This record gives sequence, structure tokens and C-alpha cells, in this order.
Amino acid sequence: MGVRSIRALASNIFNQAVEWGFLKSSPAHNLKVEGKPVERDRFLNQDELEQFVHSLSQEGGSIVDFFLLALLTGVRRGNVCVMCWEEINLGLATWKIPRTKNGDPQIVMLSPDAVEILRARREKYGGKGFVFPGSGSTGHFVDARTAIKRVLDRAGIPYGRNVPNGVTLHDLRRTLGSWQAIGGASLPIIGASLGQKSQKATAIYARLNSQAVRDSVEKAGAKMLSLAGLKEGESLLDFLESKRESNT
Repeated sequence: MGVRSIRALASNIFNQAVEWGFLKSSPAHNLKVEGKPVERDRFLNQDELEQFVHSLSQEGGSIVDFFLLALLTGVRRGNVCVMCWEEINLGLATWKIPRTKNGDPQIVMLSPDAVEILRARREKYGGKGFVFPGSGSTGHFVDARTAIKRVLDRAGIPYGRNVPNGVTLHDLRRTLGSWQAIGGASLPIIGASLGQKSQKATAIYARLNSQAVRDSVEKAGAKMLSLAGLKEGESLLDFLESKRESNT
């Protein structure tokens, strides 16, 4: 964790302590970190998408669905972990997240491949509670770091934020936005599909046609999976199964 991230974490903790009455003021209030924040632009390119999906197909259980939904929706890891069936409308192909990192709800447009994954999970596990249930105290899946490292290692893709050319789980979110941009989507469309918020963008997002956002997400998702080898009209789950069988 970098100095800037540590400062942000400490600030959040102290601010919460102030809110609860344990402190009168935050010791981190006037703490400054020199230099500009380093903005990441890492995403999975054409060759890496094929390697990633091929490696992912060798996994078993729910982790395959978890990573594919993270890739196809661009939603943050934490929100995928707590995804509930009551938030999903497969008929409308939407997922309503009650609260995102910026504090607002978000309507996520689900691509046909994302819907296929969710339909299969509902048929196999039922349609109540968490989409990715867990055995821990939270009742849902919590940590995917070990799994993403394993998948990336097998794909020959470096893992880690501080590793040269390294990829993290959050970069799956950036991958969707990047392929939307490559496909010609505007920044407001990309921002709306990823649930990003800024004062300048809020008014623009409110006026956006939801169909335009859906089209952009579906186009980028289809492109990413085609680069991974999925043929037009082919079932994603059948494709993954054939990949898995070819390596047994």
C-alpha cells in the first residue's frame, strides 16, 4: 500500500472516530502527501483476454462466474461479492445496486453473456439470498485475491499493483471501460455504465439514454469475449466447458 493510500485509510478511520465521538478532530486533517497521485491505465489487451479466459476456464466452482461477471459488468469487487438475487431482473437484464462506493444506487446493464451466467447460477443454486454465498460470518463470498493471482499466474500475466505491468482484480473493471472506449463509446457513456460520479458528469448521466449505455456494454463485452475465442451465437458456458475439456 502506497503512502497516499495509507493517508486516505487513516483519514477515513479518524473521521469515523470523530463522528462517533471518540475524537474531537482528525489528526490527519492537515496531513499532506507530496506529489500527484499515479493514475493506473492497466487493462487486459487482446492477447491477454484470450490467455485470461483460457486460464479462467480451468478453474472450478463459482470463481469462474465471479470473475466473468466482474469483467462483463465492470462493477467493483465489493459489489459483486454482495450481489443479491432480489437486485437482479433477468427479464429486463438489469442489476440494481442499492449503494455503490460513491454512495448512490446504480442500475447495471447486463449483457446477454452476463444473463446466461446468472440464469445458470439461479437454476443450479436457487434464486434467493446472495448470488455468491459464502460459509463465513458475512454469508457471502469475500476475498478473491488468491484466486485472481492463480488465474493470472497460469495465464502468464503478472499480478500486483506494484509489479511492472501487473494486473489487479480492479483492472477487470478498467478493462470493460477501456474496450468501450476502443469501440468508440463516449466518456459520459462509459462513466454511466461504470457508475462513476463527478459533479460535472452527474447532469450528463441523468440525461443519458439507458439503451445507449446498454449497447456500449454489450458491444464491449462481445468484443472482449470474441478476442478470447467465443464465436458469434456460441454459448459462453459451452465455450468454457470445451476449453476445460481440452485441457483434461
